[in-house]
Amino acid sequence: MLLTITTTHQPATDLGYLLHKNPARLQTLEVAAGQAHIFYPEATAERCTVALLLDVDPIGLVRNHRGPAGEGFALEQYVNDRPYVASSFFSAALSKAFNTAMNGTCKDRPELPEQLLPLEATVAVIPATSAEQLGSLFSPLGYTVETEAHPLDPTVPEWGNSRYYTLRLRHTGLRLRDMLSHLYVLIPVLDRGDKHYWVNREEAEKLLRRGGEWLPQHPAREFITRRYLRFAEYVNPTLERLLAGDEAATDDLPIPAEAEADTTAGPLSLPEAAAGPAERLSLHDLRLDRVAEEISRLGAKRVLDLGCGEGKLVRRLLKAAHIEHILALDVSWRELERAQQRLHVAEMPPRQRERLTLTQGSVLYHDPRLAGYDAAAW
Repeated sequence: MLLTITTTHQPATDLGYLLHKNPARLQTLEVAAGQAHIFYPEATAERCTVALLLDVDPIGLVRNHRGPAGEGFALEQYVNDRPYVASSFFSAALSKAFNTAMNGTCKDRPELPEQLLPLEATVAVIPATSAEQLGSLFSPLGYTVETEAHPLDPTVPEWGNSRYYTLRLRHTGLRLRDMLSHLYVLIPVLDRGDKHYWVNREEAEKLLRRGGEWLPQHPAREFITRRYLRFAEYVNPTLERLLAGDEAATDDLPIPAEAEADTTAGPLSLPEAAAGPAERLSLHDLRLDRVAEEISRLGAKRVLDLGCGEGKLVRRLLKAAHIEHILALDVSWRELERAQQRLHVAEMPPRQRERLTLTQGSVLYHDPRLAGYDAAAW
């Protein structure tokens, strides 16, 4: 699989400074999937192109248990698209090859990473459900998007096109590190196969670090987050942190059942991903909003949330400045842990943290801790 990035910025060879890669040298890096080769097909003052070629070792993938499990057919471990298609392998190679540039560091020319450059990138090849899907992901970032579909078999045209495209992106003025971050996040989002490494909290932090500047404003941010992290236990808190400065962050962002149940399915449709906030409100959300409004109308200062679950009502109550204390009770310790994570209790300012108590218990038993409150929601 091949990525090329071209600029016509004058002098175009500044691209070498930005990437910390000498245009006169071929460089090879050992990566998890095989080898990554970095070279410059052209390097003049008028035009400079850098290429990243990932040479995947399919036998090595099987030996290291990084490839397909071989459950589809007998040779699936050895006969698959991993060596040819941009995937999480390519995203990892991109990070290793151009990590300094992605971090916006240039020791010799410290002002260069902030310059807006005319950039063109070509990825061959990338999977997608349609050319429209590629446009819906990259066009909101300011790119002019061109795609070239590839037939399943050129000798049998009636079979139609495959799900693989050559993708070309053009931008008239963009920081190089932004383009690299866009590719780093969106390439594994488009891949239908599993990531080749464990998805965990560290992956959520990577998404926040690489997508924090542009992902909150992207109309398909939920789709991107779900496809990048795969599992709802990481998706929901990450979305809340991405939208921390947005009013939508105070509401729960429901994840469709199919996204939680089938983490290896193909990409969700972009119309669903780009649905407006009003379309995402469930009946449960409306009920919680109404309960929070009624408690505020009553002027209750000390409130019980009996059966708090993951803290959906608690989040709404914390927005009411007149509420002095919330006691959130649940019989499930697991749910209380999830509430702590979703509410980011450990990151709350001290005064905010003092307003909330999460504790295990049940309303079926006499509990003196429940006395002295003005209102209760169950």
